[in-house]
Amino acid sequence: MKRFAGFQRGVNLGGWISQFKEYDLNHFDSFITEEDIKYIASLGFDHVRVPVDYNVLEDECGNIIEGGFQYLEHCRQWCENYNLNMLIDLHECYGYSFDPLKKDMDRLRFFYDEALQKRFFALWGKIAERFGKYSSQVAFEPLNEVVLFEVKDAWNEILRKYITLIRSMAPESYIVVGGVFYNSVMTVGFLDVPVDGRIVYNYHCYEPIVFTHQGAYWQESMPLDFRIGYPRPVAEYRQRHEEIYKDTDGAVFMDGLTEMGELFFERIFEPAIRKAEKDDVALYCGEYGVIDKADNKSKILWLRDINNAFDRYGIGRALWNYKEKDFGLVDPQFESIKQDFIDLMRG
Repeated sequence: MKRFAGFQRGVNLGGWISQFKEYDLNHFDSFITEEDIKYIASLGFDHVRVPVDYNVLEDECGNIIEGGFQYLEHCRQWCENYNLNMLIDLHECYGYSFDPLKKDMDRLRFFYDEALQKRFFALWGKIAERFGKYSSQVAFEPLNEVVLFEVKDAWNEILRKYITLIRSMAPESYIVVGGVFYNSVMTVGFLDVPVDGRIVYNYHCYEPIVFTHQGAYWQESMPLDFRIGYPRPVAEYRQRHEEIYKDTDGAVFMDGLTEMGELFFERIFEPAIRKAEKDDVALYCGEYGVIDKADNKSKILWLRDINNAFDRYGIGRALWNYKEKDFGLVDPQFESIKQDFIDLMRG
Protein backbone atom coordinates (compact mmCIF):
# COMPACT_ATOMS: atom_id res chain seq x y z
CA MET A 1 0.00 0.00 0.00
CA LYS A 2 1.19 3.51 -0.76
CA ARG A 3 2.49 5.64 2.09
CA PHE A 4 1.57 9.24 2.78
CA ALA A 5 5.15 10.49 2.46
CA GLY A 6 6.12 13.04 5.09
CA PHE A 7 2.90 12.50 7.06
CA GLN A 8 3.60 9.30 8.95
CA ARG A 9 3.85 10.59 12.53
CA GLY A 10 2.03 13.79 13.41
CA VAL A 11 0.12 15.62 16.09
CA ASN A 12 -2.95 17.85 16.00
CA LEU A 13 -2.93 21.51 17.00
CA GLY A 14 -6.58 21.43 18.06
CA GLY A 15 -7.82 24.23 20.30
CA TRP A 16 -5.63 26.89 18.67
CA ILE A 17 -7.51 28.36 15.70
CA SER A 18 -10.32 25.81 15.96
CA GLN A 19 -12.54 24.75 18.85
CA PHE A 20 -11.26 27.65 20.93
CA LYS A 21 -13.24 28.76 23.99
CA GLU A 22 -13.80 32.23 22.57
CA TYR A 23 -12.65 34.32 19.64
CA ASP A 24 -9.64 35.96 21.28
CA LEU A 25 -6.63 37.35 19.42
CA ASN A 26 -4.47 36.98 22.51
CA HIS A 27 -5.28 33.26 22.53
CA PHE A 28 -4.49 32.89 18.81
CA ASP A 29 -1.18 34.71 19.29
CA SER A 30 -0.01 32.68 22.28
CA PHE A 31 -1.56 29.19 22.29
CA ILE A 32 0.80 27.91 19.57
CA THR A 33 4.10 29.64 18.86
CA GLU A 34 7.29 28.82 17.00
CA GLU A 35 8.66 27.28 20.20
CA ASP A 36 5.85 24.72 20.15
CA ILE A 37 6.64 23.75 16.57
CA LYS A 38 10.33 23.47 17.46
CA TYR A 39 9.46 21.22 20.38
CA ILE A 40 7.14 19.04 18.27
CA ALA A 41 9.94 18.52 15.76
CA SER A 42 12.35 17.61 18.56
CA LEU A 43 10.02 14.79 19.65
CA GLY A 44 10.35 13.08 16.28
CA PHE A 45 7.07 14.06 14.63
CA ASP A 46 7.17 14.75 10.90
CA HIS A 47 4.03 16.90 10.55
CA VAL A 48 1.26 18.81 12.27
CA ARG A 49 -2.43 18.68 11.43
CA VAL A 50 -3.79 22.19 11.83
CA PRO A 51 -7.55 22.40 12.39
CA VAL A 52 -8.91 25.85 11.52
CA ASP A 53 -12.45 27.21 11.69
CA TYR A 54 -13.88 29.32 8.87
CA ASN A 55 -14.52 32.30 11.16
CA VAL A 56 -10.78 32.72 11.73
CA LEU A 57 -10.25 33.07 7.97
CA GLU A 58 -13.37 34.98 6.89
CA ASP A 59 -16.11 37.10 8.43
CA GLU A 60 -19.80 36.25 8.38
CA CYS A 61 -20.16 37.85 4.95
CA GLY A 62 -17.34 35.80 3.48
CA ASN A 63 -14.73 38.57 3.42
CA ILE A 64 -11.17 37.45 4.06
CA ILE A 65 -9.64 38.12 7.47
CA GLU A 66 -6.01 38.65 6.59
CA GLY A 67 -4.88 38.29 10.18
CA GLY A 68 -6.50 34.86 10.34
CA PHE A 69 -4.61 33.66 7.30
CA GLN A 70 -1.42 34.91 8.91
CA TYR A 71 -1.71 32.24 11.60
CA LEU A 72 -1.56 29.58 8.89
CA GLU A 73 1.22 31.45 7.08
CA HIS A 74 3.30 31.69 10.25
CA CYS A 75 2.72 28.05 11.13
CA ARG A 76 3.83 26.98 7.66
CA GLN A 77 7.03 29.02 7.99
CA TRP A 78 7.73 27.64 11.46
CA CYS A 79 7.24 24.13 10.09
CA GLU A 80 9.66 24.86 7.29
CA ASN A 81 12.19 26.13 9.82
CA TYR A 82 12.10 22.78 11.63
CA ASN A 83 11.53 20.41 8.68
CA LEU A 84 7.90 19.61 9.43
CA ASN A 85 5.02 19.19 7.01
CA MET A 86 1.56 20.65 7.59
CA LEU A 87 -1.98 19.49 6.92
CA ILE A 88 -4.59 22.26 6.79
CA ASP A 89 -7.90 20.86 8.02
CA LEU A 90 -11.01 23.03 7.69
CA HIS A 91 -12.58 21.97 10.97
CA GLU A 92 -15.78 23.97 10.51
CA CYS A 93 -17.15 25.76 7.47
CA TYR A 94 -19.89 28.34 7.18
CA GLY A 95 -23.12 26.40 7.68
CA TYR A 96 -21.65 23.18 9.06
CA SER A 97 -20.05 21.92 12.25
CA PHE A 98 -19.50 18.43 13.62
CA ASP A 99 -19.29 19.81 17.18
CA PRO A 100 -21.81 18.02 19.43
CA LEU A 101 -21.84 21.01 21.77
CA LYS A 102 -23.45 23.08 19.00
CA LYS A 103 -26.81 21.48 19.56
CA ASP A 104 -28.79 23.79 17.26
CA MET A 105 -26.61 23.02 14.24
CA ASP A 106 -28.46 21.61 11.19
CA ARG A 107 -25.97 18.95 10.09
CA LEU A 108 -27.92 18.05 6.96
CA ARG A 109 -28.42 21.37 5.20
CA PHE A 110 -24.86 22.01 4.00
CA PHE A 111 -24.83 18.86 1.88
CA TYR A 112 -27.83 19.96 -0.19
CA ASP A 113 -27.53 23.76 -0.09
CA GLU A 114 -25.73 25.15 -3.15
CA ALA A 115 -25.22 28.58 -1.58
CA LEU A 116 -23.43 27.10 1.43
CA GLN A 117 -21.30 24.92 -0.83
CA LYS A 118 -20.43 27.90 -3.02
CA ARG A 119 -19.15 29.67 0.08
CA PHE A 120 -17.17 26.55 1.06
CA PHE A 121 -15.51 26.29 -2.35
CA ALA A 122 -14.73 30.01 -2.40
CA LEU A 123 -12.87 29.77 0.90
CA TRP A 124 -10.95 26.73 -0.24
CA GLY A 125 -10.03 28.56 -3.44
CA LYS A 126 -8.42 31.25 -1.30
CA ILE A 127 -6.59 28.65 0.80
CA ALA A 128 -5.32 26.83 -2.29
CA GLU A 129 -4.25 30.11 -3.88
CA ARG A 130 -1.99 30.84 -0.94
CA PHE A 131 -0.71 27.38 -0.05
CA GLY A 132 -0.87 25.37 -3.28
CA LYS A 133 2.66 26.46 -4.17
CA TYR A 134 3.94 24.54 -1.14
CA SER A 135 2.88 21.16 -2.50
CA SER A 136 5.88 19.34 -1.06
CA GLN A 137 5.02 20.58 2.44
CA VAL A 138 1.32 21.48 2.78
CA ALA A 139 -1.62 19.10 2.33
CA PHE A 140 -5.34 19.91 2.31
CA GLU A 141 -8.28 18.29 4.13
CA PRO A 142 -11.66 19.67 2.99
CA LEU A 143 -13.79 19.26 6.12
CA ASN A 144 -13.59 17.56 9.49
CA GLU A 145 -15.96 14.74 10.44
CA VAL A 146 -19.12 14.55 8.40
CA VAL A 147 -21.53 13.32 11.05
CA LEU A 148 -24.53 11.86 9.22
CA PHE A 149 -24.25 8.56 7.38
CA GLU A 150 -27.21 9.45 5.18
CA VAL A 151 -25.30 12.19 3.32
CA LYS A 152 -22.60 9.86 1.96
CA ASP A 153 -23.66 10.28 -1.68
CA ALA A 154 -24.01 14.04 -1.40
CA TRP A 155 -20.63 14.18 0.34
CA ASN A 156 -19.01 12.24 -2.50
CA GLU A 157 -20.41 14.76 -4.95
CA ILE A 158 -18.98 17.64 -2.92
CA LEU A 159 -15.62 15.86 -2.72
CA ARG A 160 -15.54 15.37 -6.48
CA LYS A 161 -16.10 19.11 -7.01
CA TYR A 162 -13.55 19.92 -4.33
CA ILE A 163 -10.88 17.74 -5.94
CA THR A 164 -11.57 19.35 -9.31
CA LEU A 165 -11.19 22.81 -7.77
CA ILE A 166 -7.98 22.04 -5.89
CA ARG A 167 -6.42 20.26 -8.84
CA SER A 168 -7.10 23.33 -11.02
CA MET A 169 -5.12 25.49 -8.59
CA ALA A 170 -2.74 23.12 -6.83
CA PRO A 171 -2.17 20.13 -9.12
CA GLU A 172 0.61 18.62 -6.99
CA SER A 173 -0.85 19.09 -3.50
CA TYR A 174 -1.92 16.15 -1.37
CA ILE A 175 -5.69 16.03 -0.80
CA VAL A 176 -6.86 14.07 2.24
CA VAL A 177 -10.49 12.89 2.05
CA GLY A 178 -12.54 10.99 4.62
CA GLY A 179 -15.90 9.30 4.84
CA VAL A 180 -19.01 9.94 6.89
CA PHE A 181 -20.25 8.94 10.38
CA TYR A 182 -17.60 11.07 12.11
CA ASN A 183 -14.97 9.99 9.58
CA SER A 184 -15.34 6.40 10.74
CA VAL A 185 -12.88 3.80 9.51
CA MET A 186 -15.97 1.78 8.52
CA THR A 187 -17.00 4.36 5.90
CA VAL A 188 -13.76 4.66 3.92
CA GLY A 189 -15.18 2.05 1.56
CA PHE A 190 -18.02 4.41 0.58
CA LEU A 191 -15.66 7.01 -0.85
CA ASP A 192 -16.24 7.43 -4.58
CA VAL A 193 -13.90 10.11 -5.91
CA PRO A 194 -11.37 10.47 -8.73
CA VAL A 195 -7.97 9.32 -7.49
CA ASP A 196 -4.42 10.14 -8.44
CA GLY A 197 -1.04 9.78 -6.79
CA ARG A 198 -1.72 12.68 -4.42
CA ILE A 199 -5.11 11.57 -3.05
CA VAL A 200 -5.12 10.12 0.47
CA TYR A 201 -7.97 8.32 2.25
CA ASN A 202 -8.52 9.46 5.81
CA TYR A 203 -10.30 8.17 8.90
CA HIS A 204 -10.35 8.80 12.66
CA CYS A 205 -10.04 6.08 15.26
CA TYR A 206 -11.17 6.29 18.88
CA GLU A 207 -12.21 2.67 19.24
CA PRO A 208 -13.48 1.41 21.55
CA ILE A 209 -15.04 4.80 22.22
CA VAL A 210 -16.21 3.88 25.72
CA PHE A 211 -12.52 3.64 26.61
CA THR A 212 -11.10 6.61 24.70
CA HIS A 213 -14.01 8.90 25.65
CA GLN A 214 -14.75 7.68 29.17
CA GLY A 215 -16.28 10.46 31.24
CA ALA A 216 -16.45 12.83 28.25
CA TYR A 217 -18.64 15.78 29.22
CA TRP A 218 -19.62 16.60 25.62
CA GLN A 219 -21.35 13.24 25.12
CA GLU A 220 -24.82 13.54 26.63
CA SER A 221 -25.26 9.86 27.46
CA MET A 222 -21.75 9.32 28.86
CA PRO A 223 -21.72 9.31 32.69
CA LEU A 224 -19.08 11.73 33.94
CA ASP A 225 -17.83 9.19 36.45
CA PHE A 226 -17.64 6.24 34.04
CA ARG A 227 -14.22 4.58 33.91
CA ILE A 228 -12.91 1.50 32.14
CA GLY A 229 -9.42 0.13 31.56
CA TYR A 230 -7.57 -1.32 28.57
CA PRO A 231 -7.34 -4.03 27.49
CA ARG A 232 -10.61 -5.65 28.46
CA PRO A 233 -12.61 -8.33 26.58
CA VAL A 234 -14.32 -7.12 23.40
CA ALA A 235 -17.63 -8.32 24.84
CA GLU A 236 -17.24 -5.99 27.82
CA TYR A 237 -16.65 -2.94 25.62
CA ARG A 238 -19.66 -3.90 23.52
CA GLN A 239 -21.85 -4.27 26.58
CA ARG A 240 -20.78 -0.92 28.02
CA HIS A 241 -21.26 0.74 24.63
CA GLU A 242 -24.84 -0.56 24.38
CA GLU A 243 -25.60 0.54 27.93
CA ILE A 244 -24.25 4.07 27.43
CA TYR A 245 -25.10 4.88 23.82
CA LYS A 246 -28.17 2.63 23.43
CA ASP A 247 -26.98 1.41 20.04
CA THR A 248 -24.58 -1.02 18.36
CA ASP A 249 -22.86 1.46 16.06
CA GLY A 250 -19.09 1.53 15.95
CA ALA A 251 -16.20 -0.61 14.76
CA VAL A 252 -16.13 -2.53 18.05
CA PHE A 253 -19.22 -4.39 16.77
CA MET A 254 -17.58 -5.56 13.54
CA ASP A 255 -17.64 -9.31 12.92
CA GLY A 256 -14.56 -11.37 13.62
CA LEU A 257 -13.27 -9.45 16.64
CA THR A 258 -12.13 -12.00 19.18
CA GLU A 259 -9.73 -10.12 21.44
CA MET A 260 -8.56 -6.63 22.25
CA GLY A 261 -5.03 -5.66 21.25
CA GLU A 262 -3.00 -4.99 18.14
CA LEU A 263 -5.02 -7.55 16.16
CA PHE A 264 -8.21 -5.67 17.05
CA PHE A 265 -6.94 -2.58 15.25
CA GLU A 266 -5.64 -4.56 12.30
CA ARG A 267 -9.08 -6.13 11.92
CA ILE A 268 -11.05 -2.89 12.05
CA PHE A 269 -8.59 -1.22 9.66
CA GLU A 270 -8.77 -4.11 7.18
CA PRO A 271 -11.68 -2.86 4.98
CA ALA A 272 -10.10 0.59 4.70
CA ILE A 273 -6.76 -0.99 3.82
CA ARG A 274 -8.42 -3.07 1.09
CA LYS A 275 -10.11 0.03 -0.33
CA ALA A 276 -6.84 1.99 -0.33
CA GLU A 277 -4.98 -0.88 -1.99
CA LYS A 278 -7.69 -1.30 -4.61
CA ASP A 279 -7.62 2.41 -5.48
CA ASP A 280 -3.82 2.63 -5.13
CA VAL A 281 -3.88 5.48 -2.60
CA ALA A 282 -2.26 6.07 0.79
CA LEU A 283 -4.17 5.75 4.06
CA TYR A 284 -4.08 8.19 6.96
CA CYS A 285 -5.62 8.41 10.43
CA GLY A 286 -6.10 12.11 11.10
CA GLU A 287 -7.14 11.69 14.72
CA TYR A 288 -6.58 9.07 17.42
CA GLY A 289 -6.02 9.36 21.13
CA VAL A 290 -7.29 8.73 24.66
CA ILE A 291 -9.03 11.17 26.98
CA ASP A 292 -7.04 12.41 29.99
CA LYS A 293 -9.50 10.72 32.39
CA ALA A 294 -8.25 7.24 31.43
CA ASP A 295 -5.53 5.75 33.63
CA ASN A 296 -2.07 6.18 32.14
CA LYS A 297 -1.14 2.50 32.12
CA SER A 298 -4.21 1.70 30.00
CA LYS A 299 -3.57 4.74 27.84
CA ILE A 300 -0.04 3.74 26.88
CA LEU A 301 -1.11 0.15 26.17
CA TRP A 302 -3.82 1.42 23.80
CA LEU A 303 -1.39 3.79 22.10
CA ARG A 304 1.16 1.00 21.71
CA ASP A 305 -1.33 -1.35 20.08
CA ILE A 306 -2.78 1.16 17.63
CA ASN A 307 0.64 2.52 16.66
CA ASN A 308 1.92 -0.99 15.98
CA ALA A 309 -1.04 -1.55 13.66
CA PHE A 310 -0.35 1.76 11.89
CA ASP A 311 3.29 0.81 11.43
CA ARG A 312 2.53 -2.66 10.13
CA TYR A 313 0.56 -1.20 7.19
CA GLY A 314 2.40 2.10 6.73
CA ILE A 315 -0.60 4.17 7.78
CA GLY A 316 0.18 7.81 8.56
CA ARG A 317 -1.37 9.26 11.67
CA ALA A 318 -1.78 12.39 13.80
CA LEU A 319 -2.31 12.15 17.53
CA TRP A 320 -5.16 14.10 19.07
CA ASN A 321 -3.96 16.36 20.64
CA TYR A 322 -0.81 18.42 21.29
CA LYS A 323 -2.23 20.68 24.00
CA GLU A 324 -5.44 20.65 26.04
CA LYS A 325 -8.83 19.65 24.56
CA ASP A 326 -8.90 16.82 27.17
CA PHE A 327 -6.27 14.83 25.25
CA GLY A 328 -3.10 16.94 25.48
CA LEU A 329 0.31 15.35 24.95
CA VAL A 330 2.01 18.15 26.93
CA ASP A 331 -0.61 18.35 29.69
CA PRO A 332 0.23 17.24 33.25
CA GLN A 333 -2.00 14.14 33.08
CA PHE A 334 0.14 12.72 30.23
CA GLU A 335 3.54 13.65 31.67
CA SER A 336 4.40 10.33 33.32
CA ILE A 337 3.97 8.37 30.07
CA LYS A 338 4.97 10.99 27.51
CA GLN A 339 8.45 9.55 27.02
CA ASP A 340 6.99 6.04 26.71
CA PHE A 341 4.73 7.32 23.95
CA ILE A 342 7.58 9.10 22.15
CA ASP A 343 9.67 5.92 22.32
CA LEU A 344 6.94 3.71 20.87
CA MET A 345 6.12 6.30 18.18
CA ARG A 346 9.75 6.33 17.07
CA GLY A 347 9.75 2.54 16.94
